[in-house]
Amino acid sequence: MSRGITCPRCGLVQLAGPTCKSCGAALGGPARPVGRPGVQPAAIPAEGGKAPRPPSGAPPEIRRLSFHGAGGSLFGIHVVNTFLTIVTLGVYYFWGKVRVRRYLFGQTEFEGDRFAFHGTGKELSLGTLKAVGIFLLPILLLGNLPGILALPWWVDILAGILAYLLFLTFLPMAMVGARRYRLSRTSWRGIRFGFRGELTTFLKLFWMGGVLSALTFGLYYPFFETRQQAFFVENSRFGTQGFDFDGNGRELFWSFLLTTLLLPFTFGLSWIWYLARKRRYFWEHTCVAEARFRFPITGGKLLGLYLVNLLLLLFTLGLAWPWVVIRNARFACRHLVLEGPLGLEAITQQAGEASATGEGLAGILDTDLGLGV
Repeated sequence: MSRGITCPRCGLVQLAGPTCKSCGAALGGPARPVGRPGVQPAAIPAEGGKAPRPPSGAPPEIRRLSFHGAGGSLFGIHVVNTFLTIVTLGVYYFWGKVRVRRYLFGQTEFEGDRFAFHGTGKELSLGTLKAVGIFLLPILLLGNLPGILALPWWVDILAGILAYLLFLTFLPMAMVGARRYRLSRTSWRGIRFGFRGELTTFLKLFWMGGVLSALTFGLYYPFFETRQQAFFVENSRFGTQGFDFDGNGRELFWSFLLTTLLLPFTFGLSWIWYLARKRRYFWEHTCVAEARFRFPITGGKLLGLYLVNLLLLLFTLGLAWPWVVIRNARFACRHLVLEGPLGLEAITQQAGEASATGEGLAGILDTDLGLGV
């Protein structure tokens, strides 16, 4: 293994020289082993067997995602998926969805290794069938059966209320179930992600947030969203390592209020600036180990992404969908940054399993949790 020097500013490991080839910083200090590209080599132990601490003024370790997918490749997958879905009268849809996810995850790289998605079409199809039978069918019956049977008007009203209450119950169940399933089927370096959130806890949070949002004419909404984000982040794990969230809805409230007041005068475009602000805030208040995320996007950048995506879809009559998906993935990977020490060597696999029923229900209700696929 060759010897090299680590740049104190950008962390690039390179052969000895007066300045860094990447950022131009002055190089110096003892040589360190050069490991696999994209992976930070371990520090050389000091006397006594302990690793030396970084200087107090040293910049934090910075890690970024990289995405290698191409619109043409995804378009080929999309064409085959569409053809097989039509030929099988829709049955292949679930297998096609898995193929797209596996491609997108497999093209996303972090620290020299790529993510993997382990779900199957069979799981998604069976999960959707269960969701339809257990959750969707009762709602449809309550909403339509009284009218078909010509029951009294008060029965029709009561059935409609019950159907709405069931929907408000099944929606949070779909959100929790989908998050649990998707994380349990996602891995990096052979270690799976996981989710430990309790459904009953989220049901209380969801119902209370909905009631308070209604009573305050929507003003409680940023607090509601922040509490939901905290629930999902704090109950997510990578192997044995958990995630933390320290955000507070108060810090989003004034941005939300200003956005709401400007909506009529900006034709709704001010909402995009609020989305950018919210995403920045949520990521900046998300931590893993001693590292913290950053997502420095602006409303202008997000508007540009959305406008180009819309034009691509309109002028190609939807055929540019694969390129839109790739653009979204590249945008996210380009801007998401993780700063600080991770201690990856201490993370191990943790057993866990999840059903695809929640994923199936989320697909029916179009609840994607922001994952995009």
